[in-house]
Amino acid sequence: MEIKTTSFEGLFILQPKLHKDQRGVFLESFRLDKLEAELGHKLNLIQDNETHSNYGVIRGMHYQLPPHAQSKLIRVVQGKVWDVVVDLRPNSMTFKKSFALELSDENNLQLFIPRGFAHGFCTLSQSSIFQYKVDNYHHTESERGIHFNDTFLAIDWKVPKKDWIVSEKDMQNPSLEEALIFDSNTSLYE
Repeated sequence: MEIKTTSFEGLFILQPKLHKDQRGVFLESFRLDKLEAELGHKLNLIQDNETHSNYGVIRGMHYQLPPHAQSKLIRVVQGKVWDVVVDLRPNSMTFKKSFALELSDENNLQLFIPRGFAHGFCTLSQSSIFQYKVDNYHHTESERGIHFNDTFLAIDWKVPKKDWIVSEKDMQNPSLEEALIFDSNTSLYE
């Protein structure tokens, strides 16, 4: 597996090695020892999650407050998504900046997202199956979100607005600035 750095500290793109022959393709989608060696620190990925989404579905921008914050290792099993993260770490050089990447069953890219990021994605294909491993259990009281269409972030979701499908819950999320003010009483992220 090849691991590529990004301009965001701790955010890595992973490219699994593909083994192709007349039968099809084999890839090692997760191997803890190699991932820890490449990242240079221990991981405790303890929960797998999966979503099935139709074209135009936007999920996000989600995060959990400490001590229930989550690192994520994400991949697309079927289809294609536009994946977006926003750095919420006040001491980071990329604080309040976003990073986006297309993930698909064709490019087989994965993204390792450290704690301290909001995360969301939009399905670009007819449907998608999206999987992610996390290092902390889901904790409802620590759930937070940023409005997916926040004007400060100006995220291009890569599908026409008329095709957006967004949950009522995600439609109610505050702007980035409102979320940061609301969460300022909490020790956000190192």
